[in-house]
Amino acid sequence: MFPLIRQFLVTRPSLKIRSSSLLRAPQPACKRGFMSTPSQCSTLRQVIRGARKPKRAVKLSESPSLDNCPQRKGVVVRVATMKPKKPNSAQRKVARVKLSNGKMCYGYISGEGHNAQEHSVVTVRGGRSQDLPGVRYHLVRGGRDLGGVPNRSTSRSKYGTKRPSSK
Repeated sequence: MFPLIRQFLVTRPSLKIRSSSLLRAPQPACKRGFMSTPSQCSTLRQVIRGARKPKRAVKLSESPSLDNCPQRKGVVVRVATMKPKKPNSAQRKVARVKLSNGKMCYGYISGEGHNAQEHSVVTVRGGRSQDLPGVRYHLVRGGRDLGGVPNRSTSRSKYGTKRPSSK
């Protein structure tokens, strides 16, 4: 398009048109740098109707002390019992553990009986105990110093029990 206008102006010099205004490229309405948001904002009507979508929240880790590892080694600092939340009543066994990354956490000792004591080396995995507030981890039974549950016949892999020998 611009070459045609230039040729027209060259052939007709008698016209009093400023050639620079015709040859200049159209300017954008507003000069913006790079922005990730769209140039048009929502109108008030659109906002009232619910046009703006909230930003999706980043999902936080359920077990932050493990630092995105499946399991961590730790040393038992204290073994204690806790009472569960309101509808339940029991004495749940928990251990305060200092992990290999220097963080402290409470870990639930599952199953009946345990041999965990102070200075025992244990493996900690994620998974909270639903009725114990603040307990976000489980101790792995049958790993390191924490023994498995004796005479366990069902769900043996969860409690570190070997298969009974059938003779």
